[in-house]
Amino acid sequence: MTLLVHMLACAFGLGSWVAVNGLWVELPLIVNTLPEGWELPSYLTVIIQLANLGPLLVTLMHKLCPGRLKERVVIYSILSIGVVSCILLAFFWDETTIVAGASHSTAFFIITFFLSLVDCTSSVTFLPFMMQLPAKYIPTYFIGEGLSGFIPGVAALAQGVGIAKCVNSSQTSGNHTGEDTASLQTEYLPPNFSTEVFFFFLAAMMCISFAAFIALNRLPRTLELSTENLVKTTAASIGSGLDNPGAETGGGGENSIGKDAAKSKPLLASPEHTIYQLTYIYFLVVLVNASTNGVLPSVQTYSCMPYGNLAYHLSAALASVANPVACTVAMFFQNRSLIFLGGLTVLGTGFGSYNMAMAAMSPCPLLQGSALGEAIIVLSWLMFTGTLSYVKVMVGVILRDRSHSALVWCGAAAQMGSLVGSVTMFPLVNVYQLFKSGDFCNTRCPS
Repeated sequence: MTLLVHMLACAFGLGSWVAVNGLWVELPLIVNTLPEGWELPSYLTVIIQLANLGPLLVTLMHKLCPGRLKERVVIYSILSIGVVSCILLAFFWDETTIVAGASHSTAFFIITFFLSLVDCTSSVTFLPFMMQLPAKYIPTYFIGEGLSGFIPGVAALAQGVGIAKCVNSSQTSGNHTGEDTASLQTEYLPPNFSTEVFFFFLAAMMCISFAAFIALNRLPRTLELSTENLVKTTAASIGSGLDNPGAETGGGGENSIGKDAAKSKPLLASPEHTIYQLTYIYFLVVLVNASTNGVLPSVQTYSCMPYGNLAYHLSAALASVANPVACTVAMFFQNRSLIFLGGLTVLGTGFGSYNMAMAAMSPCPLLQGSALGEAIIVLSWLMFTGTLSYVKVMVGVILRDRSHSALVWCGAAAQMGSLVGSVTMFPLVNVYQLFKSGDFCNTRCPS
């Protein structure tokens, strides 16, 4: 039964961010087709944050009407929307319309909004639902959440998404002398399977998550879920026996039981944190999610594309590997030290700062055109994702041990951080245009 529940918890986690993660790893192909080009990721980050309407309503319901919101009904609804939206995306992702005199991917943006509504709302419903299970299943759920990015990433690698090469093209010069001039053009190789097939694959993953959620609700797991309560009940009965004057115990035995009960109390009591520690924990949640969900994704094209489509492709796909790896590490190495988590956040932010610096230097970042530069940028994105993913998992474990409402507010803080990050970056990318795009084959940078 334990293994089965682990598998279902992992499969359930697949539906948490599979749609949005799938869009990110498919971007190396999409940005070359849709009219927004390199600016597309910044649009997506804002659309995703507009979908915070879902978690906002859920959080307000928990605050204003405690106990009235049926989480199972909400989860059933958003998973259904996710399946339908993925199917619609497969048919209409490349449809464009003219808005304010320019071509825009209206259908893609609208469907992305509903997919984002599903994924954002999962932050304040999926994890609180996992409170029904013992704490050992929380890291398993996070592994499933990490796989929601890893599996689409593997699919994108198999697809060969966005791989390009530079080819010579000849054109006749305009002086009618008959001389031909050679120039380089970027030629994108056709993928192994289409974008439509990829989006149907995402829909299948959403269906798996849906089926796992149904099974978690219907499986007879009374004994499994009552293990922690049984420990508390046993300890309480021991305490009541100590208070019973008719208990037949000797002096030494009574002292021994009393000592054991005293030792067990810290394990049974909910973890206590000062108001300053809680503020620090939620600050980490906001900072980490602002970086991973808002600030850096907005400029990933500018950070990686100058090194070539292969570097962008690998950084988008392989960085998703770091998430489930970090979650797996968290299952066997759980360090709840707030100082350690703070140090790890600083380390991850350092890698993020390098990625941001390369985006700011676009289209001529450091070591452009060298294998070393490509390797560093891919590794930097992987380490950035991995270190901060570990922090996310451990913060979730810490707050899970406090209460259901602590997890709800953890999800709300995560979405607030993501919103701040994306809203901050959108005008910098699209209005002030601080980041410059370029053609990998034709951009010439000073040596």
